[in-house]
Amino acid sequence: MSTLTNTRNTAGRRALVRPRRGKVIAGVAAGLAHRFGLSPTLVRVLFVASLLLPGPQILAYIALWIIMPKEGRSN
Repeated sequence: MSTLTNTRNTAGRRALVRPRRGKVIAGVAAGLAHRFGLSPTLVRVLFVASLLLPGPQILAYIALWIIMPKEGRSN
């Protein structure tokens, strides 16, 4: 069972937050996976595979790390 089951935003959708449990580096992949109903492992594999392509993947990860709030932290 996911640790983010009760994390909802005001529109009733799952909130985009970094979990306190189940994270590997910063929780960005786990938070994105939970928000979109995917497996965290799938999101991590897709991210690593995307590193083979040119683009700002690392910068996007760092930006999400900074922008996404931690689970349980009020804004």
